[in-house]
Amino acid sequence: MKRVLIISYYWPPTGGSGVQRWVKFAKYLPSEGWQPVIYTPENPEQLAVDASLEAEVPAEAEVIRRRIVEPYEMYKKLLRKSGHSKEAVEVNPVNAQNKSFVQKVAMWIRGNFFRPDPRCLWIGPSVRYLKKYLEEHPVDLIVSTGPPQSMHLIARKLAAETGLPWIADFRDPWTKIFYFKHLSMTEATRKWHKKMEKKVLDDANVVVAVSPLVQQEFQAMTMTPVELITNGFDECDFPNGKYEEAAGGEGRDFIVTHTGLFAADGNPTTLWKVLADKCARCEDFRKALQIRLVGKTDEQIVQSIIDAGLGESLNDMGYQPHAAAIEQQRKASLLILPLRKEPEYKAVLPGKLFEYLASWRPVLGIGQTDGAMSMILNTTKTGFVLDWEDEKSIARFIDLCWQNHLSGKLTVDDADISQFTRRNLTRRMAQLFEKLV
Repeated sequence: MKRVLIISYYWPPTGGSGVQRWVKFAKYLPSEGWQPVIYTPENPEQLAVDASLEAEVPAEAEVIRRRIVEPYEMYKKLLRKSGHSKEAVEVNPVNAQNKSFVQKVAMWIRGNFFRPDPRCLWIGPSVRYLKKYLEEHPVDLIVSTGPPQSMHLIARKLAAETGLPWIADFRDPWTKIFYFKHLSMTEATRKWHKKMEKKVLDDANVVVAVSPLVQQEFQAMTMTPVELITNGFDECDFPNGKYEEAAGGEGRDFIVTHTGLFAADGNPTTLWKVLADKCARCEDFRKALQIRLVGKTDEQIVQSIIDAGLGESLNDMGYQPHAAAIEQQRKASLLILPLRKEPEYKAVLPGKLFEYLASWRPVLGIGQTDGAMSMILNTTKTGFVLDWEDEKSIARFIDLCWQNHLSGKLTVDDADISQFTRRNLTRRMAQLFEKLV
């Protein structure tokens, strides 16, 4: 087999959406004639641990782990000592939410002293190590996947010194990612980021984006080919075929489910109000309603649900192994996917969207109605994206799902989602590899 070096910060047993993309590629690459060689930190920051994902790594894979200096650990210790909540320490993302003085200072330091991100201290040691490693264990191709964008800077230097072809895989944008503007950067730092982003885009042999809108943005910035290979779902995670027996009907729970990270800047307060109003009008709905949060959830989300009077319906399950999260998706009457209230999120395709599609349950997206997620849901006819404040439309959709639930019709209309299987996406990635070598 040909060999591909994959530089990724996220790898099992770390859990979360950032891990799954390249774990699934690695799983199917051997069947396409490619041996994955993964370079990843030995001691990464872990917001979640999911040891079950280690079973996805194929026997053919070679995993190289090297220690990394993690400034985030010092930051967490500082927050704990200053009395911050567990949620602020572990979940709170870089966003527009109110921050303490300590958090603001830390954000300024993070934005201006750690460029492009706090993993920058790993760039030099990684290039030196990998250059020596490749002399004895050659590969045919380099892939870097970010964020963190430091992974791209490792690959850029390594490709320049070895002459190997290089693919820069962007799971999210760089300077146009939603939290970039919240990093308290100086103007000089912002210019540095834009300069380095342009160098990565120009120096890579191919750039890969996961969203059509991000693909368009990148292609407008560089002459390097920008390919679209989205995230997807693994058919092996859905063993019972396309449709499962509907669990709806009178007397059954009406389960509204969200899986994955649920951050405060994506809090769908209008949805909670709609659900609460329907509970007040319909006793059967109140008794049947369950709100299941499967994953790390910001405490402000939980409090918002309780404040809406829905505390008795809430089941905050916390982080669950990947297989357990999928099981909860397939038990749902309705899957909800609120986007963050940031204009840049219009271009984002959340990774969980594709597993929502494979669960064959209706999807209520909340966010920009003309964004990338809306394009996918409209094309597949599996749900709708409604504006955060569009109370009437949200209420109508909840009413429709409730009526379908009562009649036992939980599955959505037939749609061709085969283009989003991990196996087919890996085949496309491998074809890209072949062109470069």
